[in-house]
Amino acid sequence: MNVNESRRALLGALGAAAIARTEGATADSVTDRDAGVPALRAMMARGALSSVQLVRRYLTRIEQIDRHGPRLRSVLEVNPEAIQIATALDAESRDKGPRGPLHGIPVLLKDNIATGDRMSTSAGSLALANVKAPRDASLVARLREAGAVILGKTNLSEWANIRSSHSTSGWSGRGGLTLNPYALDRNPSGSSSGSAAAVAAGLAPVAIGSETDGSIVSPASICGLVGIKPTVGLVSRHGIVPISRTQDTAGPMACTVADAAAVLAAIAGIDPLDPATAANTAGATDYLNALDRAALAGARLGLVRSAYTGLDAVDALIDRAVVQLKSLGATIVDPIELPDTKKYTDAELDVLLYELKPGLNEYLPEFAPGAAVRTLADVIAFNEREHDRELRLFSQDLFVKAQAKGDLTDQAYLDALALCRRLARDEGIDRALSEHQLDALIAPTGGPAWLTDLIAGDNSGASFSTPAAVAGYPHITVPAGFVAGLPIGLSFVGSAYTEAKLIGYAYAYEQATHHRRAPGFVKTASLKP
Repeated sequence: MNVNESRRALLGALGAAAIARTEGATADSVTDRDAGVPALRAMMARGALSSVQLVRRYLTRIEQIDRHGPRLRSVLEVNPEAIQIATALDAESRDKGPRGPLHGIPVLLKDNIATGDRMSTSAGSLALANVKAPRDASLVARLREAGAVILGKTNLSEWANIRSSHSTSGWSGRGGLTLNPYALDRNPSGSSSGSAAAVAAGLAPVAIGSETDGSIVSPASICGLVGIKPTVGLVSRHGIVPISRTQDTAGPMACTVADAAAVLAAIAGIDPLDPATAANTAGATDYLNALDRAALAGARLGLVRSAYTGLDAVDALIDRAVVQLKSLGATIVDPIELPDTKKYTDAELDVLLYELKPGLNEYLPEFAPGAAVRTLADVIAFNEREHDRELRLFSQDLFVKAQAKGDLTDQAYLDALALCRRLARDEGIDRALSEHQLDALIAPTGGPAWLTDLIAGDNSGASFSTPAAVAGYPHITVPAGFVAGLPIGLSFVGSAYTEAKLIGYAYAYEQATHHRRAPGFVKTASLKP
């Protein structure tokens, strides 16, 4: 086997076409506009790029764009050991060959994901600033094992947006407000706002976000990215600052479906430290094998028209996406009805508030042993003492309500959980898929980014995140175009552990349309096409 054949075999499902696109490219010529994981790995395979060069490039971009320039404030801190880690991975690649598709690739982590290194894990709160976790979260350990370089921690809506019912997404006491790189006066959405803005701005090729309801797919859609919210239990939550044991999950955010699939393949798996992963029926899945341009041929997709935004330009764009899906061989069943999410909005919030207190009270002593706060009650008291820094923009009313909740044996909790599962699963997604013999549901992920308002809080509008979030089912968003220069996402939702199928559909659509384009860091949205 010659050198070219060897490197094509190495890249495998990532696509030999990436090699052709980067022939003759150098580390300096590859920009955030054209370098995804396949292209970067292809350059590494032929010796045109090292992990150290790549890490230095992203650190420079973080300094130029995040700290200066438009000052996105998307990255809370960079890993002081990133260059050292990249150096060791370069040496390993020379001596033994790469570990896989993520070898030497920088990854940013939302700052509610513990790392057992010199970086803090704060959930954006001043209560945990400078607090170091004693060990990695399980998914971080898997990323390191795959050869990824943990580049830094991203800003987020503080405590993953569970502190206040009137919050401004993208703001944390520790990091301030993250800006949207497509229009700096617009919100990046939350709570994985920093992860989304950073990847969109080319500060890293991929990032990890977390979601309880919308916190991966909404910022991914609004920042022009692919976001994968996995089935609850596909990715271990051990070592992630918790909200809900029934809805929390972590997942990749990237510029392309292939990049997101590579990351998901690395972080998915059964973990004895997270009992939810014991139900994983997908097993060890190489999601790169799902990257099939013909995946939509013969697929039956149900269009959830009730999730349309009511904004003419956005809804017309989704109608065009439906036409494109049909042209790729999909059968569209239109419309598909799901239970109105308003029927279980209050029950969902009750479930989250009941589950927050025991989850946080268990996490803090284990992963923040040096912190002054060890319980939710401690955090509430800290915020009151630091009112001018923590509570000056919005309150902590949801924390207070969560603290007042009883145990997970309370009938009120059990009833709320049962209602959520019945309407989101049995009478919702499961019923729709079965009744119409569907492979997946499609809908607009949500509307465009809204104007940030630090006084009134969020005005996010329509969103399709809740059914899959409450059901605990997978949800993938992929760029579908722009309205006034603001990205809009198309959602694919399926039953539990159907990530591979959804990745195939999203990839086929992406490759036929190529809607994503890099942000321009303009001050405000433009009405120009």
